[in-house]
Order: sequence, then C-alpha cells, then structure tokens
Amino acid sequence: MPGRVLIVSPHFPPVNAPDMQRVRMSLPFFREFGWEPVVLAVGPTETERVDPVLNGTVPDSMPIVRVSALPARLTRLVGVGNLALRALPALHAEGARLIRERQIDLVYFSTTMFLAMPLGRIWKHHLGVPFVLDIQDPWLSDYYETHPDVAPPPKYRLAHRLHAILEPWTMRRVDGLVAVSDAYIDTLRSRYPRIPHDRCATIPFAASESDVQYVRTHPQPNPVFRREPNTLMGVSLGRGGDDLGPGLRILFEAISQADGSFTTRDVRLHFVGTDYAPDGRARKTVEPVAAAVAPRLSVRESTGRIPYFQALQVMEDADFLVLIGSDDPQYTASKVYPYLLSGKPLVAVVHERSGLVPLLRGTNALVVTFGGQDHARAVNTLAEALPAFLRSLPFALVMDEAAARACSAREMTRAQCALFDRVLAAAA
Repeated sequence: MPGRVLIVSPHFPPVNAPDMQRVRMSLPFFREFGWEPVVLAVGPTETERVDPVLNGTVPDSMPIVRVSALPARLTRLVGVGNLALRALPALHAEGARLIRERQIDLVYFSTTMFLAMPLGRIWKHHLGVPFVLDIQDPWLSDYYETHPDVAPPPKYRLAHRLHAILEPWTMRRVDGLVAVSDAYIDTLRSRYPRIPHDRCATIPFAASESDVQYVRTHPQPNPVFRREPNTLMGVSLGRGGDDLGPGLRILFEAISQADGSFTTRDVRLHFVGTDYAPDGRARKTVEPVAAAVAPRLSVRESTGRIPYFQALQVMEDADFLVLIGSDDPQYTASKVYPYLLSGKPLVAVVHERSGLVPLLRGTNALVVTFGGQDHARAVNTLAEALPAFLRSLPFALVMDEAAARACSAREMTRAQCALFDRVLAAAA
C-alpha cells in the first residue's frame, strides 16, 4: 500500500511563485515511487501574480485542497501582509481534517513560508504524524549580522526575533529535512544535532524538460525585449538583492573593461523579476550598481515577476544567460537547472565556495568565482574571457548526460520519496 503524504505548499498554480516549483514538477512522479500525495494550498489572493498556463502542468487526477486567507488589504492595517500568517488558521484546521480523514502517513512542507512550518510540530503532537521540511532558503539567517554594511529590509528585526523562536521550536521535533544545499543541512544539524544525518537529503531544484518543450511548441509573448539588429541580449531571471552586489560589480566592471574589444554588436542586459514585493513597494537593486560602476552599460531591471512560461520564452529568445551568485556561499539559485536545461550560453559569477561551482565547471559555461579580496582578479579574469565567449555566439551549452539526468524532475522526486521512506521507517 502506498504511503500517503500531505504536501503543504501555500503557493500553488496558478500562482506564479518560485517556492512551489519543486512540488509542481514532482507531482507527476510521486505515485511511481510509492507515495500518494494530496496538496494543501492557499487559493490565489488579490496580491499575487498568476499564470493560468501553469494549471495545465498539474495532473488532473491530483487532489488539491485550497483554503482562503484573510484579505491583505485588511491585515495590512495592523501591519501583517505575510500569506502564511493570513492563512494560518485555515491551514491548521484543513490540514488536521485531511490528516484524520485521509489517514496521512507523513506531512511535507515545501515552501519558503516558514511561518507555516510550525504546524508540523502541532499536528505531530496532536495527531502523531511525522513531518519533513524542505528548506529552500535559510529560515533563521544571520546574513545582516555578518554584513553590517548592508541595510536590512523593513521589519527585519521583528521577523528575525520571531524566526529565532519558531525555528528551534519546530526543529526540535522535525523528522526529516530536504535542502537545496549541503550548507543548509550542515548549519541546521550543527544547531539541532538530534536530527539524524540519514534523515536529511540535499536535493537541488529540478528542471522540467516538458516545460521547455511546451514553450518551443507553443511560443509565448516576450514582455522583456524585442530583437534588434547588431545587439546581443543577455538575460537574468530571478531575484536581485544586496547580496548579489559583489557579483554584479564584477560583471559590469568586466564588460566595461572589455568594451569594444570583443564584438561589433551592442551588449544589453535585462534583469527580470528582481523583487517579489507588489508593485509600488518593489526596490531596484541591480540598476543602481550598474549606474555606479558602469554608467555607459545598457542595463534594464524589471522588478516584477512575469508568468513562468513567458520567463522560459525570454530565456529561449536570449543570446546568453547571466547567473549571479550571492556573497553568501550557502545560497543556491533555483534557476540554475532551468538555465542548464535551456541549452543557452551562460555567464556565471558565483562565490568560490558555492555548491554551484562543481556543477557549472562540468559545462562549457563561462564561470568566474569571487570571494575574500579577489575582486580585481575576478574582474580581470572575466574581462579576458568575455571577448571569445561573445564572439562565439550562438552556441549550445553542453552538460554531460549524467548531470542532465540528475537534475530531472523524476530523479529529484525519487530522492524525496527515498527520504520519506526512511522517515516513515524510523517513525514506525
């Protein structure tokens, strides 16, 4: 008899949010590996961007249960906008009902909405069901304490105090961990050594070949740029942030330093979806860096996210892709596998201790690392390599077959289910 897993993913199609992609891509494969899933999500709210095309990628037979959240327009009057908080009472009640009525064997939280994760301990205490957390970003982060030169976002201190209470309270009873990098697992096990190593799994974000093929057979609108003569379009999709500043400066300084020596075509860079805040509250973190270090460079930043399949179309239309890593070596960009699967030429500037380095070195991407006091070296290395890279466009990004198989949605689902099996066996 298959195991029954309740997957808590507050964001879910048609909502266009990065933290639901693991669940969306895994759903077609759970039953193959012995698990019967039911998804608990929050229905789309007035503050979220939706992409109706995403609905067609979820199997029709998959049970999706949605709850409502308190309207943000009301809760913001008392300073609360977080979706997990607004939906917490409904998630708690509906999750408890599903656990009882569907005889759930395990609960799996796959989300960056950390304030929903304490429900795992509550349900475990009252209903006896083990739970696994998918850590896609650090929950309790000391980034701003270790980077005093970077201004924290509004409400950071309040949120940090809340997370400092809820993370240990939840982790003391967690049964298993999934994380996108070894560093996240190492950090959490150093804080909570009771978590056994064999009930932790590093599982990067997958890529979906079917999504790429869909765009190639069903072209989508490109809301970012139009092709122009004698131009090379470089594209970066995904969040910005002050922690990307060192990598951005290296990229912009290197292009300026090599300017005129590598191509007769203009280079234009587009950074899309750099801030998840709603329109009117988003902050640009890329264009200010470009203006400071390379004012003549053509850099366009669009803070708003675009629909998922339109984002894939923008990648398809680009001449090359740009991947900028964080100055926090633990951070792993969720877009790396979709980038690699696209086959597009890639320029990557990442921290030398990032887990992305060995993966990227196994391709023909142009990879430059930074760390410590090596800023000038990284700029010079990239400036020297850029002319040959850009003159050789277009070319196909090459990734070995084993790496391509390892990043597939099916393989990532197999790894998740193997962890579920170990957790369930330990709880028996």
